[in-house]
Amino acid sequence: MVSGRDDGALKSASVAAAIRDAPVRRARKMWRKLWLDIHLYIGLTIGAMLVVIGLTGSILVFWHEVDAWLDPQLRIVVARPGGARDFAPLATIERAVAAGKPDGGRITHIWMPRDERSTYLVYYDLDGETRRFGVDPYAATTTADRLYYAKSNPFRHALMGFLFQLHFSLLLSDLLDDGGDTVGVMALLLIVSVLSGLYLWWPAPGKWRSALTLKRGAKAERLNYDLHKLGGVYSAAVLLAVLISGIYMNLRDPFVWIVDHVAPLTNGGAIERKSEPAAGRSPIGFPQAIAAASARSPEGRIERVDFPDGERGAFTVHQDDVPGVGWFIHSRSLIVDRFSAAVTAIEDNAHGTAGDAFLRWQWPLHSGQAFGMTGRLLVLASGLLCPLLFVTGVIRWRQKRRARRA
Repeated sequence: MVSGRDDGALKSASVAAAIRDAPVRRARKMWRKLWLDIHLYIGLTIGAMLVVIGLTGSILVFWHEVDAWLDPQLRIVVARPGGARDFAPLATIERAVAAGKPDGGRITHIWMPRDERSTYLVYYDLDGETRRFGVDPYAATTTADRLYYAKSNPFRHALMGFLFQLHFSLLLSDLLDDGGDTVGVMALLLIVSVLSGLYLWWPAPGKWRSALTLKRGAKAERLNYDLHKLGGVYSAAVLLAVLISGIYMNLRDPFVWIVDHVAPLTNGGAIERKSEPAAGRSPIGFPQAIAAASARSPEGRIERVDFPDGERGAFTVHQDDVPGVGWFIHSRSLIVDRFSAAVTAIEDNAHGTAGDAFLRWQWPLHSGQAFGMTGRLLVLASGLLCPLLFVTGVIRWRQKRRARRA
């Protein structure tokens, strides 16, 4: 039994503890208010841009499939019984590519057939425009020639070209040389928004279950709050990976500088894509570049070939489904000298430093290719959640503003 004197002592101790803890509580409240304001104003100012970037990114995860569905004349052919075994020799395809390219056009890259029903997809630049055409892998005849990208007018782009530019730079690269920089800065702010949202959501001990589930029978206001909260929590890991990799692609130089100072890169993260001087030698074609890359790396599927840019440029042969180069990433790129056909560099997760590997993870993470179909579906889902986060966030802000006025 507690005496009156003891009871008074306990109350005095409680009051003293409360007084001691008051500055801590005030500081926590101040910090929470600060992060709430940061989360709110970032969401209100550039949240709509997140919706655009997220939705376009969701489509672009499956851009090959969507592109083939929208333009089968360019990308689809009738398969023959022998499948890839009946494909024309690469030398024949090369002649068809040369015949299909108009005078003055410069081929930038070729996507190889994805299956027995796909064409070779040839991209070339001409008079400030990027165009493309297909080559039937069986008959070695060209298919439809289409405008892909016109810097003079973004609304002349093909749908895929338009979506890529909208996703990459919100079409600002059509007007500004640093359009991608603007989106990179937005990505930085959105990372702060995601992290501040996690801080505001973080539950107290014993509250994890309610923090990770919808409240049953909740009214509209609470349901909206739970949808915003859970949409952000469950998409946070994927959104952070996509935003960080987006910064790498849009603000590459400062990103690489930071990585190089944390985990040193080979040659500062820059792989030489140059050929030795011609010295009287004739340049090789892309079939010889593929042969050289396949001889050096016989396993794997040739996915794309990037053509040399300028007299000293080199071929880059991209392979996929390469075993033994990583647990989740199975791609490899080989640099091939355009005169000697020598493989001068190999880029994959089996070569280089930890910093090099971190940089090579960025594009597979951004596109979802790092984890196969599972990764692509996760990136698709995170992009589709962006409108939910923005709309529920705006509704939550309006609800709280009405409550303050009342």
